[in-house]
Amino acid sequence: MAAFFSSLHRTIAAGFVLALIVFLIYLGHGFNNEFWAFLFRWLHILCGVMWIGLLWYFNFVQTPGMPKIPDEQKPAITKVIAPAALFWFRWGAMGTIIMGIILAFNQDELWQGYTLGLVDHAWRSTIIGIGMWLGTIMWFNVWFLIWPNQKKILGIVEASADAKKAAARIAGMASRINTMLSIPMLFCMAGAVHLL
Repeated sequence: MAAFFSSLHRTIAAGFVLALIVFLIYLGHGFNNEFWAFLFRWLHILCGVMWIGLLWYFNFVQTPGMPKIPDEQKPAITKVIAPAALFWFRWGAMGTIIMGIILAFNQDELWQGYTLGLVDHAWRSTIIGIGMWLGTIMWFNVWFLIWPNQKKILGIVEASADAKKAAARIAGMASRINTMLSIPMLFCMAGAVHLL
């Protein structure tokens, strides 16, 4: 059993197999619109957990912990852990936004959400729309501020010492902004379902 769980790939595959078993149990209900809405919501949440979980890891664990790590040990973070975490972080963001857009489109909420309910005058459209805009801003920050600057910091892209310092300020600020925005964004996403 320990050998099985020592492999992340096998563990993740087993999680999807278990989800598939639950899905097969559900099959008796058929593939109606509710099923597809559920599927895209589940994928949206799955990607969002990856994204926000890593955002909070960076802000609550890695960034505050870096000054406590001896200089000779920091390359383990910057050369191994951070690049892998940033890979899953940015693709978690991409998956979250894509699944969210598909979900909103399939539920006829894309236009109403992005117009903050000004079209249909519905509270749900307003609150989901605020969450959609916050998520979109956060996605933009990941792909166009955090990642390009992290590539300089990590040495993936060549940069001078001054450019790395500037990149660290920009990436750090964008990451902190995303951490701040994640709180009301999650409130809006949950509120759109429970505060009707």
